[in-house]
Amino acid sequence: MKTHNYYDTFIAVAEDCPAAQAEVPKAKGASKSIAVLQYEMIADHPYRYTQEDVLFEVHAIRSEIAEEQKGAAREAFFAKGQPCLRTSSLCKRYGWGIHHDTDGKVALYAVESEAYAAFSRDKKLKQLKAMRSNRA
Repeated sequence: MKTHNYYDTFIAVAEDCPAAQAEVPKAKGASKSIAVLQYEMIADHPYRYTQEDVLFEVHAIRSEIAEEQKGAAREAFFAKGQPCLRTSSLCKRYGWGIHHDTDGKVALYAVESEAYAAFSRDKKLKQLKAMRSNRA
C-alpha cells in the first residue's frame, strides 16, 4: 500500500504567507475549521501522528465517522488522492512550518523560531515549501 507520509522532511511556510509570526487558528462559531483541528492535533501531540493520521482524523471528525467505521473509512479516504499538509492553512496562512521526522511523525514550528530556522537550513532534510495561496 502506498504511503502518503513524508519522512525526514521540512515544509516551510508558503512564499505568500501573510504571517510574520505564527498565529494559532481560532474557531469561528460552533464548528472548528480544518486548520483549528490540525493545529490542535499536532500542537497538542508533537511527533505522535503522521500526516496520514492528521489528514484522516480531521476528515473523520468533520464527517462524524463513528469509531467502529474508521478502518474502512480510512481505506476509502486514501483510495482517492488527498492533498498533503503542504496545502494546510497552517503553512499557507498562519505561519507554521511542519517537520516530518524519520518515522513520518509531525510537529509544528513557528516561522519566527530558532528551531524553524534550523530545520529550514538542515541539508539532511528534504526541503519543501507550502503551496502558495495565490498564483504567481
